[in-house]
Amino acid sequence: MTLPVIVWLALSAIWGSTWLVIKIGLEDLPPLTFAGLRFAVGLLPLFLVVVVKRVRIPRDRGSWMLMVWTGFLTFTITYGLVFWGEQYISSGLAALLFATFPLFGMLVAHGKLPHERMTATRIVGVLLGMSGVAIIFSDELAAHGTMGMLASAGILVAALGAAYADVLIKADGGHISSVVMTTVQMSVGTLTLLSLGIALEGNPLSHNWTMRALISVAYLAFIGTALAFVLLYWLFKQMDVTKTMLLTLVTPLIAVALGVVLLDESVTWRIAVGGTGILGGLGLVVRS
Repeated sequence: MTLPVIVWLALSAIWGSTWLVIKIGLEDLPPLTFAGLRFAVGLLPLFLVVVVKRVRIPRDRGSWMLMVWTGFLTFTITYGLVFWGEQYISSGLAALLFATFPLFGMLVAHGKLPHERMTATRIVGVLLGMSGVAIIFSDELAAHGTMGMLASAGILVAALGAAYADVLIKADGGHISSVVMTTVQMSVGTLTLLSLGIALEGNPLSHNWTMRALISVAYLAFIGTALAFVLLYWLFKQMDVTKTMLLTLVTPLIAVALGVVLLDESVTWRIAVGGTGILGGLGLVVRS
């Protein structure tokens, strides 16, 4: 087994497990503060990389506007909704719904990236994936109630926000170092999430800081954020993009399996069929 394959498997396991850890951490911590602390701690290694390697930092206004805006979309909106949504639905369902991210990306990219136009295969993949979402939503109100329905919709909005930010970066951010981009974006997310958390959820020090909460924050920060991004950047240089994109297919399956085994989460036939549609659509998109 080659090193890139080992790293690919490790990254799959890490990102597949983050949904479980978020669910566990939410037992003690409120969502916005929890998300903000994850990135506040995870920022430390990234800052060190930028300083030690003396990575070039853009000075023009356009680059900074792009980094700040996509940081707000990617971290504040996306992760704020993900952490909030997982309070009301299972970790596996949240992962499956967020797996629509590349499908939304294809739709947004069609109008903004001339080299990523929709093809017949991609259209079928998007339709298949969205059909899976429709099947899941067909009974979501009865299965999880009003808050479950809103949470599921929030996860889809999170996926759309992340996809839109990704397309903006591909269109206008090619000249910016990926490490600098992520550091600035995460800084924006940290500041906004913690500010909202303090305003809406109270003093972070007054929350229920159990050992479970501390381990959840540490795991998501150092393993699920800092280490995961380092591995992803390395993998981009060592493996074909198409093979790297397969992470989007494997991660939700790992998340569902961990939720069933460790949290006793149930998988209804609608989630199973809908999830198959989402992953099948992703498979077509990746192959195209």
